[in-house]
Amino acid sequence: MDEQPHPVQDTVEGTGGALDRRAELSEFLRTRRARLKPEDVGLPDFGRHRRVPGLRREELAQLAGVSVAYYTRLEQGNGRNVSAEVLDAIARALRLTDTEHDHLTHLAKPKQNKKKSPVRPEQVRVSLRQLLDTLDGVPAYISGRYCDILAWNSMAAAVFGDWARMPVQERNWARLVFLNPEYRELFVEWDQKASDMVSYLRMAAGVYPDDPRLSALVGELSVKSEEFRRLWATHDVKEKGHGVKHLRHPLVGELTLNFESFRPPDNCDQGLVIYHAEPGSASADALRLLASWGADATRSGKTSVSPDTAA
Repeated sequence: MDEQPHPVQDTVEGTGGALDRRAELSEFLRTRRARLKPEDVGLPDFGRHRRVPGLRREELAQLAGVSVAYYTRLEQGNGRNVSAEVLDAIARALRLTDTEHDHLTHLAKPKQNKKKSPVRPEQVRVSLRQLLDTLDGVPAYISGRYCDILAWNSMAAAVFGDWARMPVQERNWARLVFLNPEYRELFVEWDQKASDMVSYLRMAAGVYPDDPRLSALVGELSVKSEEFRRLWATHDVKEKGHGVKHLRHPLVGELTLNFESFRPPDNCDQGLVIYHAEPGSASADALRLLASWGADATRSGKTSVSPDTAA
């Protein structure tokens, strides 16, 4: 029998509390199951009316080789004592990507911290700041656990904005994308950028469900942005280490930039992102023009940024 559909639970604590890990696990499994059809996984579809989208729980349990009761408990958020082998089988049955598989593991088997250390400001190593300075002519920045923009070079300021003139709390990619109209204009494919931001925060929430600042950020964005609420409800997670961004710069027009993202081995919460243009392209010429303008190339048209001022 089909299980009854139920509304997406609101798992956001806007007051700085923890995210509800059990609800997160439940909704993630339910949304992954809902996107599959019987023919997607080699099961016969006898044309019976389905009151909910996707596979039934008993079909998913059959594919994973577990009992319906066991899978139902897991989908209700009870991941206690679930083995890695069972999670692997469910991940295969749900056709999860590697990133989704990792997210499922974090939700079902969270790392238990015996002592909760106070939340401290993220620091960028001096050598990484120096590395940003050596990246001449290409935009580069370092972002942190909460999508904060922690450090950047002058070309990043010229392309993305004069972050040094912003309050520290506003130097956050998620806030900029969802709450700042200038960034909706900057990113030609804004919908994709917005989806990437939510996906990153989803992954962080899986690793750090008890982080009050992360929960507060999600709560703030949920209150202030309908688009964020819609994307958050999808429970989509994906890792994006490289790709192409299309920008609409107010001074030089259209830019097509490739980007590569790297994580320092001693701090997986931080990411170094470097953008570059194809050699000989109009975008490469535009970057050289922005570099030659120096301080006048910032989007505010006023001052350039020194990475040493980043917090």
